[in-house]
Amino acid sequence: MTDRYAVFGNPVGHSKSPRIHALFAAQTGQDLSYQAVLAVKDGFPAALQAFIAAAGGPAGGANVTLPFKEEAFRLATRRTPRAEAAGAVNTLSFEAGAISGDNTDGAGLVQDLKNNLGCDPAGRRILLLGAGGAARGVILPLLLENPAELVITNRSEEAAARLALEFSRLPGCAVAVKPDASSFPGLAGRAFDLVINATSAGLSGAVLPLPDSIFAPGCVAYEMVYGRQTPFMDQAHAAGARVGDGLGMLVEQAAEAFFVWRGVRPQTAPVLAALKE
Repeated sequence: MTDRYAVFGNPVGHSKSPRIHALFAAQTGQDLSYQAVLAVKDGFPAALQAFIAAAGGPAGGANVTLPFKEEAFRLATRRTPRAEAAGAVNTLSFEAGAISGDNTDGAGLVQDLKNNLGCDPAGRRILLLGAGGAARGVILPLLLENPAELVITNRSEEAAARLALEFSRLPGCAVAVKPDASSFPGLAGRAFDLVINATSAGLSGAVLPLPDSIFAPGCVAYEMVYGRQTPFMDQAHAAGARVGDGLGMLVEQAAEAFFVWRGVRPQTAPVLAALKE
């Protein structure tokens, strides 16, 4: 029978995941269906259990988007190390009554940087803007790429410092570089090869107090928001940086989830090209 998958969120009608996974399935010859499920704000567990129990084929897994990633983390009976580090789950697998939780966001970011933007994080000076869930989800995968340094900054310097300290003491994770923290004013005079905006400023149109000096010659500036031109992207472009947005990350994290579920890694370039059209 056709395996069933879904993405849960609120809102979720805008999600590109059903189209992305339909393209992956057609490309790889996998027999599956994928739908978007709108869960009410306090009804995610019930919606998930209803999906698992529904007739029409076995439930293979689910993606989880805002605002349910942390709730999915708590519901998972098994979690991968990258999910534990992120404190959130965006990929669930259903096997023999167990719910396995994973987080593919960081892997998606790294793959987009390397495969689509030609920006290998290894040896680079990286500045990560933000100390919330989006930032937390990508720190471990970035550290595992062995950058020269990883600096976290945020409007609340205390939040950035707490996050840096937490990942400096991550149990069972041998990384060569320990993250550091800085305030926005503390960035003056410093330069980075890769600047990643994981704040919500791109959604609100807010301007971040960033000195132009952070964009080193040849810098790649990455905006996690996609589908719009943000003030961060404008500033980076004016400073001479090469600018990318989060559409590639969306496709690459979906490919990682597809691999977790099906054991097959789809080609992302044609899917990314189809979405851009």
